[in-house]
Amino acid sequence: MSRSIEQLESMVADLLAEAKKQGASAADAAVSSSAGLSLTVRLGEVETIEHTRDQGLGITVYFGRRKGSANTTDLKPAALREAVSKACTIARNTSEDDCAGLADPQYLARDWPNLDLHHPWDIDADQARELALEAEQAARDFDIRITNSEGATLNTQTGSFIYGNSNGFVGGYPSSRHSLSCMVLAQDGDCMQRDYWYDSRRDWRQLMAPAAIGEKAAANALARLNGRKLGTCEAPVIFRADIAPHLLRSLANALRGHAQYRQSSFLLDSLGQQILPDWVKVTEDPHIPRGLASAPFDNEGVATNPKAIIDGGVIQTYLLDSYSACKLGLHTTGNAGGVRNLAVTTGEMNLEQMLGEMGTGLLVTELMGQGVNSVTGDYSRGAAGFWVENGEIRYPVEEITIASNLRDMFRDLVAVGNDTDIPGSVHTGSWWISRMTIAGN
Repeated sequence: MSRSIEQLESMVADLLAEAKKQGASAADAAVSSSAGLSLTVRLGEVETIEHTRDQGLGITVYFGRRKGSANTTDLKPAALREAVSKACTIARNTSEDDCAGLADPQYLARDWPNLDLHHPWDIDADQARELALEAEQAARDFDIRITNSEGATLNTQTGSFIYGNSNGFVGGYPSSRHSLSCMVLAQDGDCMQRDYWYDSRRDWRQLMAPAAIGEKAAANALARLNGRKLGTCEAPVIFRADIAPHLLRSLANALRGHAQYRQSSFLLDSLGQQILPDWVKVTEDPHIPRGLASAPFDNEGVATNPKAIIDGGVIQTYLLDSYSACKLGLHTTGNAGGVRNLAVTTGEMNLEQMLGEMGTGLLVTELMGQGVNSVTGDYSRGAAGFWVENGEIRYPVEEITIASNLRDMFRDLVAVGNDTDIPGSVHTGSWWISRMTIAGN
């Protein structure tokens, strides 16, 4: 089983004391321990069983404005001392950086809510096998055209995390994460397509029923059979709710402090600019109970708080850790380690109603490749989905590319659907963009 909070707190205290003993003027450390089970079945048989047990620590020391870091997965006392020694050696031989240092003590978390992140699942391999088999069998029984399977996988993991620094902060919490997924292949004549579905939760009791996951995977695969190619055109595009989160992540990445001070963002120096329609609000809420990205403090011990990133379509804040904030002459926003639980304003229409309003255009259900230029915002991705005419899906499409620029896409956002019941840490419905270039035949 994973180590207790008390054991990890003791390790952090030992690391900080050792750093001080070796001459560091400041230090911080993070220690984690986790244990889990992963089981995959395929075609009715168990394919893999993995019992995992992971642990690790990171120590960062400062000699004035010189910084050194070291990591290890060996948590024995001698290994901890060696990690501190390595970090100190690096720091002593590193150039000074005016922004190197711990987070300002005034921003550190002093107390925080219980976010209900820890729900251990007392499940053994036999029970996990039955749930995975149920998901896969439901998919295989769904339609005679489901001819093969790439398996169903159940994952469960619990762990503990502690962070501390020499400014007197020590904090940590236990957490859990559980998931169930299924991927199958559908065949009609010479045409074969694969698709999947999954669910992931902090509390295993909230997972989607295994049979429902399997049936959803099968339905998704069947819907893609006998896809067609499109001729090159310009048309409205709707990104289905399970695909739309990548647009919000692109937005968040462009607003990260490190992208700003390195001048590698298409939204460079954009604070206060309107980039989305005035009805759009994008928020971060790290305090959602049982949220997959919830955390009471960030990776530097800074208190996390709900905030508006976009309001009225206008950029309200960058997403900063202490270092990037220093580089930009600002203060940390509690985003060391990333953004937590993004959400966007949703409208009143569900996906079917959005298709009806769009009339003719493309519904995107899969994206391929990495064709997003974070510096210019140029966007070009391989895609698959469905062609829509008169508000109704007519046929699946494949082997196409959709292209635009993220600034134009954000500006041309027509609506966000209320079809938000998708797994993950990004809360959004489908996005309707008024026009993009579609390259096909």
